[in-house]
Amino acid sequence: MGTRGRAKRVVALTAWAYCVWVLLTWTATVEDLLVGLAIAAGCGIALAPLGPVAAPWSALRPRRLAALALLAAECAARIATANLSLTRRILSPSRPLRSGMVVVPTRARSDGEFAATGVLTSLVVDNQFVDLDRGRHRLQYHAMAVPDDGPAGEAINAPLERRVLAVTRPAGGRRRRG
Repeated sequence: MGTRGRAKRVVALTAWAYCVWVLLTWTATVEDLLVGLAIAAGCGIALAPLGPVAAPWSALRPRRLAALALLAAECAARIATANLSLTRRILSPSRPLRSGMVVVPTRARSDGEFAATGVLTSLVVDNQFVDLDRGRHRLQYHAMAVPDDGPAGEAINAPLERRVLAVTRPAGGRRRRG
């Protein structure tokens, strides 16, 4: 890795770590911001040799920004709907519960796509990501209500996964090489 490539990684990692620091501390004193910057820079320097990093400013491209907004909206809508469904299930316990394990196909291929799909679909309280079979491109979920009509993937992970892939593969849904 050249000096220029390492410097880009350090800057990108420092920016990510600093954003996390600000979100976690949620204070804006000069001392806190300077300590956060020092810790973020240390993290950036220490983690830069580990591999490529998506720069935070890459999200500012118009197509990716629109895809991120749609992903956030889809995720928020599914979370709200699932929470209302869970509330209804709690308040009327006579409703039948058909929980179980479900294996669904995935179009995700990169670590980031797998992680984003797993985490975002697990935020929806109906389903919790359990396991991944990379070779067969399958995700395993524990579902509170196992879908009985149609493919389970369409009910569990496909809607959010399509949005995740629109963010990670903005050029026509294909994965970029290199």
